Amino acid sequence: MRRSKYRRASRSNNWFTGKRRIIAVAATLVAFGGIVTVTQVSNASTDRTQRKALAACDDVKAPQRAKLSTETRKGTYTTNNGKVTQHPDDGAGDTVSTQTLRTRCRTWVMNNVGNNGGNQTTPPTEAATTAPAADPVENPSTDPSAGAGEGNGEEGNNGGEQGQGNGEQGQGEEGQGNGEQGQGEEGQGNGEQGQGEEGQGNGEQGNGGENQPDPEPTEEQTTPPPGAGLGVLTNSCDTSDLTPHNGFQEGSRCVSTEFGEVGEANANPTLLITQAPRVVNPNTPFTLTVSTRNLIRDRFLAAGQGGYYVESSVLANGLVRGHFHTACRMLGNTNEAPAPDPVPAFFVATEDSRGGAAPDSVNIQVPGLPNAGTAQCASWAGDGSHRIPMMVRANQTPAFDAVRITVRGGRR
Repeated sequence: MRRSKYRRASRSNNWFTGKRRIIAVAATLVAFGGIVTVTQVSNASTDRTQRKALAACDDVKAPQRAKLSTETRKGTYTTNNGKVTQHPDDGAGDTVSTQTLRTRCRTWVMNNVGNNGGNQTTPPTEAATTAPAADPVENPSTDPSAGAGEGNGEEGNNGGEQGQGNGEQGQGEEGQGNGEQGQGEEGQGNGEQGQGEEGQGNGEQGNGGENQPDPEPTEEQTTPPPGAGLGVLTNSCDTSDLTPHNGFQEGSRCVSTEFGEVGEANANPTLLITQAPRVVNPNTPFTLTVSTRNLIRDRFLAAGQGGYYVESSVLANGLVRGHFHTACRMLGNTNEAPAPDPVPAFFVATEDSRGGAAPDSVNIQVPGLPNAGTAQCASWAGDGSHRIPMMVRANQTPAFDAVRITVRGGRR
């Protein structure tokens, strides 16, 4: 059907014609261009951050190989018909190359820095294949640095001289809509409640004509820190001048890994060497039987791969997840504590995905001890970071045990 040429023109259609159309299109392009520009600036900042983090990966180097026990079989192996995995020297011989570390570092950066990973800018240590999540960004409504300007410029200045100097604290150009509510002569006590350091919450809380009471202190402000009054030297690496620990067996470092979870006293791990010979001949294999309780033996991070002191203690159904260690060393004499740095004759970390609340036993095959004298053989539980698991009470005995074995001299 033909439309009449005398059809009444629409005012709305006419409005978006001629110069108005040109202006509207131009405004749209400017707005869109602004969005593109902001996006490009944001992407450029992200790219620079990511490139900086990737460049830091080029400085990552593998540590020197650690000294290993002298008599232990090399390389991870199994015993008990393949059911028990033994990690010689706590996995110290399971080393990693510099190239592998740098690849792991770059992978972490690509997954955690920039568009894919928020605002993390620090690459992981040589040990890390994954990294803890960045601290969550504080709510901008309570962040002092964000206590600002949401269209409150001129309206937010009524509290200038009369309102107890709140100009700089949130009433200035960045004030929060205090125009009509005003900070009259009685406009007191707005510092911490909404006009102070945070410059927030000016509606019902902050700006009535009468004085407002100070806010209740938060739990964090009223709860004393652990060990308050005991003269604690420090409880973090923030006060240490040492290099942060990197997950490898290196000294003069500060370990920032949190202790982690601790179970109930009746669920803390215990360990006992239940069978051991009293006398052995040199270079003759023998067996130690070790029993553990309340230890799930399913968590092991090789020290040579950077898994040392990097994982907090983790519980499963109230029980520690980890493994246990067994070592034998020769004692120079039995009248004084031995030197700590010589490598032992034997050392394994045992992981078999078994264990639990009920006690059970594992046989440890020692290939033999090299010299005549007195040997000390010890076993102790370890969590994911190889530390002896925590106990609830200070007077509980940790999960360790040791025996003395005489290695006969002379000919066999």
